[in-house]
Amino acid sequence: MTVEAPPRPSKATGPIFLAPLKLVMGLIDAPLRAWQKVAGLNGMAAFFLLPNMLIFGVFVLLPLVINFLYSMTGGTALFLDDRIFVGAEHYQRIFSCENYANPKSCIEDGFWVAVRNTASFVVIQVAVMIGVALITALILNRDLRARSFWRAVFFFPVLLSPVVVGLIWKWILQRQGLLNFGLHQFGFEPYVWLTDRGWAFVAAVSVSVWAHVGFYALILLAGLQAIPRDLYEAAEMDGTRTSRVFRRITLPLLGPNLLVVVVLALIRAVQIFDEVYVLTGGGPGTSTMFLTQYIYETGFASTLRNPGLAAAASILMGLVLVVLTLLQLAAGRRGERKGAR
Repeated sequence: MTVEAPPRPSKATGPIFLAPLKLVMGLIDAPLRAWQKVAGLNGMAAFFLLPNMLIFGVFVLLPLVINFLYSMTGGTALFLDDRIFVGAEHYQRIFSCENYANPKSCIEDGFWVAVRNTASFVVIQVAVMIGVALITALILNRDLRARSFWRAVFFFPVLLSPVVVGLIWKWILQRQGLLNFGLHQFGFEPYVWLTDRGWAFVAAVSVSVWAHVGFYALILLAGLQAIPRDLYEAAEMDGTRTSRVFRRITLPLLGPNLLVVVVLALIRAVQIFDEVYVLTGGGPGTSTMFLTQYIYETGFASTLRNPGLAAAASILMGLVLVVLTLLQLAAGRRGERKGAR
């Protein structure tokens, strides 16, 4: 039994299908050729970068300028034309403190409470995040059974929305939640994890680490896999201890990846909002009130909203982020120079 081959398209149908495509390509080529004649080959790079620069200018630079203008105006009106120019009044209000270590001595005490909470959160969360991410990357870099599965498991929380993460852990940690149900099965009394000031802060740190550690572990895992295996084999032949191999080979060669992780983790930690806001709402009291939530509530959610004060607070937060990032990048370059020597 013979099977007939499917009929081939006629050669005459080819130009019919290609004609619209050639027309579109011709319409695209016309402005490109005109621009190349005017600007040359080097100017073509500017042509292709222009759309990205326009998007960056409209959605990043322009909002920054508008935000700075808002910080120099007062009132509750939304449009700048309806607002009153007050100069640096909001900045003076923020920095009017008798003792910066005591937020109660400040006129804008809510801002400094949020700063203190954010600073504590950043120090603890970034340290825990880097430690857990490094341990996770070291484990996932070994020859494990179903290694791809475990890598996917650790990375899966990164794919979840921060709001979903907050809702999941709120369902687990609330008084009638899954954790208290499990404790009750073993004879323990239920505990109010999210309404205790200390435990609420611990929950905010833990949930944030759980949600984002997979992303940083992936970066460190890529760095570990880039380290030549010959170095480890040579160290093993010399009988070098595992701890010494880690200090002398793994950590120095993983330095650039660690620097990226520190910078990204620091920026994310300072901007923490979504999952903590869903989880605790900033409470109990102001124990988990962080800077981003303070800005949001001052500018939008509060009954006596003050967009100018919120804009000033966001400008200060942005400046701190820029300074910290530049310091870390400078430290990274200094470390690379020492390594080169």
